Amino acid sequence: MKTYEKIYQVLSQADNFVTGEVLGKDLGISRTAVWKAIQTLESKGLVIESVKNRGYRLLSGDLFLPDEIEQMTGIKVFFNEKSSSTQLDAKAGIEKGDPAPALYLAPSQTAAKGRFSRQFFTPETGGIYMSMHLHPELPFKQLPSYTLMAATSVVKAISRLTEIETDIKWVNDIYLHGKKVAGILTEAVSSIETGLITDVIIGMGINFHVTDFPEELQSKAASVFSEKPTITRNQLISEIWNIFFNIPKADLIRVYKEKSLVLDRQVTFIENNRVYKGIATDITDTGQLIVQLENGQKKILNSGEVSLSSW
Repeated sequence: MKTYEKIYQVLSQADNFVTGEVLGKDLGISRTAVWKAIQTLESKGLVIESVKNRGYRLLSGDLFLPDEIEQMTGIKVFFNEKSSSTQLDAKAGIEKGDPAPALYLAPSQTAAKGRFSRQFFTPETGGIYMSMHLHPELPFKQLPSYTLMAATSVVKAISRLTEIETDIKWVNDIYLHGKKVAGILTEAVSSIETGLITDVIIGMGINFHVTDFPEELQSKAASVFSEKPTITRNQLISEIWNIFFNIPKADLIRVYKEKSLVLDRQVTFIENNRVYKGIATDITDTGQLIVQLENGQKKILNSGEVSLSSW
């Protein structure tokens, strides 16, 4: 573990100021090394109060600790300080032969894209950007509903750790009080020779504690925490994947339906350049949305976007 990571752990667990002398003595380093580590932490977005003769105190922010996440989940973590996209990091990992499952994690992204290759906002601090690589080797029809399972895992993890209740907008967005706080993108790689899905990459972007959204997003996006977080990003990441891998699929699908924003609501969607309106009546175990149209016809949606007629 790096020096600045050790100092972060000490400060994050302290109730008050910790002097540079104590930090240096406990870690076996010089006061100059302590000061440099503090500067490193501040460069990573942490706010640290420094008072002469009293020392240092962590006011806000946290630090990604891949080793801690690995210990809590048993999953290999690859951390990229300067990632263009964790989805691309995962794809590069597949090419290199990295083990699976594996988690690719970054503090921000310079070329992040969501569904339909849309760009999305990724601030320098306060977010969680990660991609999980799985190696299922299954026919497409036998693949678990990974997007649904991942969405439920995010909702349940937030609820367990913070008692904050979020909802799911079909198929891959997490909402809090009518604003988006997280999105999920699932991609699959198939083998022409075997016809099997060899690899799946589940990407997540979570607004953990983002304090400054662009003006055009302020009415649409929010953070899990608007004030100082009560947990760390490491804890939330670990809880998400522990839920994903350890709770039975059927239970995750059931909770997905319970937390759905669209079920029993009027929705609109576009198909073949035609606008449809109806009531979302069910979500299948494979993630399809069933909509009862105004004329009594049923539509089964496999993907795409729906809009709620009212919030």
